[in-house]
Amino acid sequence: MTRAPAPVHRRKSRRFLSLSLVLSSVVVACGGTLDAGKDETKGLLPVDARNPIVLLNDGPYDNWQGEYAMLFASTGVLSLAGIVVDSSPVAKSLDDNAAGWQKMVAAARQSGMSNIPDPLTSSGLALVQPSDGNIDATAPNNSEGARFIIETSERLALPFRPLVVLAGTRLTDVADAYLIDPGVTDRVVVVSSLGTTTADGAVMGAPNGEMDHWADVIVATKFRYVQVSAFYDQKADLPSSLIPQLPTNSFTSFIQSKQSLIYDDVYASDQVGVLAVGVPLFASAVVRAEQRGQDSNNLPTLFNNSTGPDWLVTKVNGALATANFWQMLLDPGTFQH
Repeated sequence: MTRAPAPVHRRKSRRFLSLSLVLSSVVVACGGTLDAGKDETKGLLPVDARNPIVLLNDGPYDNWQGEYAMLFASTGVLSLAGIVVDSSPVAKSLDDNAAGWQKMVAAARQSGMSNIPDPLTSSGLALVQPSDGNIDATAPNNSEGARFIIETSERLALPFRPLVVLAGTRLTDVADAYLIDPGVTDRVVVVSSLGTTTADGAVMGAPNGEMDHWADVIVATKFRYVQVSAFYDQKADLPSSLIPQLPTNSFTSFIQSKQSLIYDDVYASDQVGVLAVGVPLFASAVVRAEQRGQDSNNLPTLFNNSTGPDWLVTKVNGALATANFWQMLLDPGTFQH
C-alpha cells in the first residue's frame, strides 16, 4: 500500500465539496480512487508513492511536472528529496530554467505548501559513445546532478525502497551517475517520460530521448528503468471554466500564468512519470521490455520481453490525472502547512 497523507480534520469549503463530488464520479467511472495514499494496490510498477523521489527536468513552463510533484509533496503523497534542473536543446539557457524553477518553488512556499526543496542546477554535455561501444569506457561529465543523485541515494535509499529519479528531460545526468559510481544502480530506479510506443516495444526518441542517445542506452541497460511512453492532453488539466474556483495564492497565480505556455502537443506532458509513481491506477497498461539495437533513425529501441529488465508504460488514465490535480488544488489543506 502507498503511504497515506496524515489525517487533517477541517471543515472543507462548499466549492471544494461540490467539485470533489464531480471529480469522484469521473474517477469511479475510470475504476480508481482519488486518494492514491489509500489505494489498496501499489500499481503495476516496481516503485510507488512510498519511494523517495528526485525530480529531473529542464524548462519549467511547458508542462505540469513540477506542479504535480509539489502538490503531491505538500499533501504527503510523495517525498520530494530534490529537484535537479538542466538545459537541453529545447530549453537551452540553464540560467533561465533555474530561475523559472526557483520562481515555482518560491510561489509554492509563499502559498503555505511544505516539503518543497530548492532546485539544484546541473551542467553537462550529451555523453559520447566510445568507438568500441563499451559503456564503461565512456568519459563521465562529473555533473552536479549526477553527484546529487549518488549522494541522495546513499542517504535515502533502502534495499527494498530505492530512490526514484523522475526524468522529464535527457537522461545525461542519470547515466553520468552510473559512470561515476556503478553501484548507484543498486540504489536508484529511473522513471522517464520518454519516447513513443511501437508494435513490438518502443523507440527511445522524442520526447526527451532524442537529446542523448548514448545516455538512453546506458540507463536502459544498467538501471532498473521504467519508460512512460503514454501521454494525455495536459491542456485539460487547467480548463478556463474552472479557473475562477481556484484559491487565490502565489502558486495558483503561477499556474495560471503558465496556462498559455503549456504545450498543445500531448507528448510534452512530462508529468506522466510523476503520476505513474504517485497514482497507482494512472499507469493502466505496462509490459516488460529490454533495450536492444537501434531503429532506422539510429534511435535506441526497447523490445517487449516478458523477462526483460525494463518496464514500459503503454497506456495511462488522463482523466484520473486531472481529477487528482483539481482535488489537490481545491483542498484548503494543500496550502495550510
